Amino acid sequence: MEHYELGLEGRLLSVDSRRVPLYRFDLCVIGSGAAGSAAALAAAEAGVEVAVVTKAGLSETNTVHAQGGMAAVLTEEDSVESHVADTLGVGCGLAEPDRVESVVRGGPEAVRWLLELGARFDRGEDGALQLLREGGHSRARIIHAGGDATGREIQRAVRGAVERHPNITTFEHVLVLDVLCDPDGRAQGVLVRMPTGDRAVIAAGQVILASGGAGQIYRETTNPAIATGDGVAIGFRAGAVVRDLEFVQFHPTMLYIAGAARVLISETVRGAGGILRDRSGVRFMEDAHPAAELAPRDVVSRAVFRRMVDTGDTNCYLDLSRVEGDPHQLFPGISHICRFFGIDIATDPVPVRPGAHYLVGGLEVDEDGRTCVPGLWAAGECASSGLHGANRMGSNSLLEALVLGLRAGREAARVAPGGGLRNFIVRPPRDRQAAPAGMEVNVQDVTYSLKSLMWRELGIERDGPSMEEACRRIELWTRAVQELAPEEPATFELINMLTVARLVGISARHRNESRGVHYRTDYPETREECRRHTRLTPCFAHGKIESVEVTDSAPVTDAVPATSA
Repeated sequence: MEHYELGLEGRLLSVDSRRVPLYRFDLCVIGSGAAGSAAALAAAEAGVEVAVVTKAGLSETNTVHAQGGMAAVLTEEDSVESHVADTLGVGCGLAEPDRVESVVRGGPEAVRWLLELGARFDRGEDGALQLLREGGHSRARIIHAGGDATGREIQRAVRGAVERHPNITTFEHVLVLDVLCDPDGRAQGVLVRMPTGDRAVIAAGQVILASGGAGQIYRETTNPAIATGDGVAIGFRAGAVVRDLEFVQFHPTMLYIAGAARVLISETVRGAGGILRDRSGVRFMEDAHPAAELAPRDVVSRAVFRRMVDTGDTNCYLDLSRVEGDPHQLFPGISHICRFFGIDIATDPVPVRPGAHYLVGGLEVDEDGRTCVPGLWAAGECASSGLHGANRMGSNSLLEALVLGLRAGREAARVAPGGGLRNFIVRPPRDRQAAPAGMEVNVQDVTYSLKSLMWRELGIERDGPSMEEACRRIELWTRAVQELAPEEPATFELINMLTVARLVGISARHRNESRGVHYRTDYPETREECRRHTRLTPCFAHGKIESVEVTDSAPVTDAVPATSA
């Protein structure tokens, strides 16, 4: 057991629930992506009144940017056992067999549910769902839509269902600041900032955090601007345990053109025959892994990163000239973007480099999505369910979001009625003082500095001294932002980013080995004695999170329970 000082504020703003607008619901869901929408719809179907709160529009989610697809066992040629084995293999000893099997078995139902909502997936000439294979999968089991627009199609389907359901009320462009808990520590609602800038309270007997990931803590990321780690930070401030935050997955093929938005180039491109080459045209993945371009993402990302370092180039290149079929028809989204920059993906090498893609760890939850805080749940990327272990397998994230989102919604609905917030006053631990003249914090500058620091020191390759220095700098920035930055949305998002970045650094320093997506140059080997989850527990004193307690879980077992069907 270790302790690290934090000095984090336990909440962002004060509120008197008697003096602000108060909205009462049975259940409040934070986030409108696949996990949040699934949870909201499942709960609404159970008859409870649901609020869906999103800081952007209903379709501005991480889900809509998911190009690849969704994994599910849908044919007799495939099997649950095969999918479980593949997932456990990519999880590098930390994926939990019972959780993996539970999610995998829920895949067919989740696909049927999407089809009932009207989701349109790609089909073959025989009318059957078209299945692709991706890195880490031993079978073709990935359903997709529009070639590389799966997330967009899923988001379209779930958004329509959310908007149509009479039991769901949506709050768009509303920023959730904190979970509000009663004196016994039970979640009772959330404090929000409305589009007008005013504070309000959404009271609910149960709260589900489904706000996505934290890719924006890195300079290079495939994530949209909204991915600032809000769910993990909000849950941590409420007292929830976070787990395995050292495991940040980098996608190996992000379109890299100076001045252009960083765009993910789906794993399905490599699954269809795309080849990675360096600037001299040399194919290098065959020497890096037996599966070459279809190796797990951490292997491919490190190989691309190392090739960039060795050649002194800013990127590598993806060659689609050997893809079976017309790349423009197979991957229309990527084709459109590249064509705008004068790149013909059928003939020209596409410049790529790795980018932060997926937060593998998150808020520790049980099999139904409960955190350790009564009344507080989590689903999707902000949760650590035990499915991914030390490395997420491609297209398992949409599977997890839908299966566990539906499950969390159903279970939360079962206990939701009868809850709700009592009137009370929440004050911050101290009054904020106006910043002295000349000492104002430049929030934009700190944000960019944080992203650059994380990319350098806590990126694809790490070492102890660099991570320790990074944590010291993040601590300094956190104190300055909390005390001196203006109370505005950019500041609140930055505090969430600093919180998650600090927890990533603490977790990564604690794990003295390399495993999955966590690679330390000073500990390059995997150590069996480290085959445990890293758990971070907030320690409160006088309204602040004074420190974090770092512990290891019991060793992860290899066995799938004998009760499996």
